[in-house]
Amino acid sequence: MYENLLPRFLRYVKTETRSDATSTTTPSTQTQVAFAKELMKELEEIGMKDISYNDKNGYVIATLPSNVDKEVRKIGFIAHMDTADFNAENVNPQIIENYDGESTIKLDKEGKYTLNTKDFPSLKKYKGETLITTDGSTLLGADDKSGIAEIMTAMEYLIKNPEIKHGEIRVGFGPDEEIGIGADKFDVKEFNTDFAYTMDGGPLGELEFETFSAAQAEITLLGKNVHPGTAKNTMINALQLGIDFHNLLPENERPENTEGREGFYHLLAFDGNVEEAKMTYIIRDHDRKIFEERKQKVLDIQAKLNEQFDQERVVIDMFDQYYNMGEIIEKDMSIIDLAEGAMKEVGIEPIIEPVRGGTDGSKISFMGIPTPNIFGGAENMHGRFEYVSLQTMEKAVDVIAKIAENNAK
Repeated sequence: MYENLLPRFLRYVKTETRSDATSTTTPSTQTQVAFAKELMKELEEIGMKDISYNDKNGYVIATLPSNVDKEVRKIGFIAHMDTADFNAENVNPQIIENYDGESTIKLDKEGKYTLNTKDFPSLKKYKGETLITTDGSTLLGADDKSGIAEIMTAMEYLIKNPEIKHGEIRVGFGPDEEIGIGADKFDVKEFNTDFAYTMDGGPLGELEFETFSAAQAEITLLGKNVHPGTAKNTMINALQLGIDFHNLLPENERPENTEGREGFYHLLAFDGNVEEAKMTYIIRDHDRKIFEERKQKVLDIQAKLNEQFDQERVVIDMFDQYYNMGEIIEKDMSIIDLAEGAMKEVGIEPIIEPVRGGTDGSKISFMGIPTPNIFGGAENMHGRFEYVSLQTMEKAVDVIAKIAENNAK
């Protein structure tokens, strides 16, 4: 059942598909287009039908036809092709078999970068398992190529075992999730399912149907630069204005001070000079009411600071990015029950908790297809310490197949 999972995953992660936030194309990089074409060939080889590539949104779509003679809900499984903003060239995965749950794993030959249980206590969970790590110079790309490999392997298994009954299944491999725009052009009518799951979660058992609601604020600070020796009552330092703005936000509501359902204001960037400076914030909360209050807080600070001047010195461009998909999914929890039941049947204890972030499912849910998130296995995503357990990936394959089977019962 799993014989092609590891070689498939290794092949995927060695293919560079990093997205580019500065690009104006869809997908944002041509490496993702090339990877999409390779996935299309593989989908054809394993026996999927109606395989297509959408030039407008960068999604590869394919169908596994129903093999039951009754009408059942259509399921989708989705994963993203791109990797995060970290070196992704010449990925050289290492395989550690039968990890003992204690030893320090050297990533590079010199041992400058290591996976150890002090810094990464989650390693202790993987005693006796096979771990795939980086060589310390790149990310791994298990976010989300583990998801792609798991979906592909599950589809191959269902095709080879037609005695397992299932309804119609659609798979979608999309671009640019890591830069937050991958699902913007997702075509709900083309995908045509009743619900879907993104295979983009972390450790074993994660089942997530709540995300943050998210906004971004681009702030321009307009100063007045004069010689500092004669600056009294004349100079307006744009940098100081930015510091004043930041200090008016609650100090304890920053990412480093929050957890669980606690939202935050996160200063992503701050640069400039006395004459002009720019700041970028992201604003996050699970509760829509509090989310709106957070955005209003930013605007209130803008108004307070601008009151000091005879012209607008603090200019804000604020826009929503995505919303908590729980608002949609809570209307029909049967798809969560389906996934939860499938996990338990294959020996997994579901971990249901809100995502302190977002997924493509956040946007797709509000487009009309409820799309919660299931574990893909990746740990320490987006950097050189990323790793994944092969056995966790195998369990994800089991969950996909079991969801398909149980949905048809």
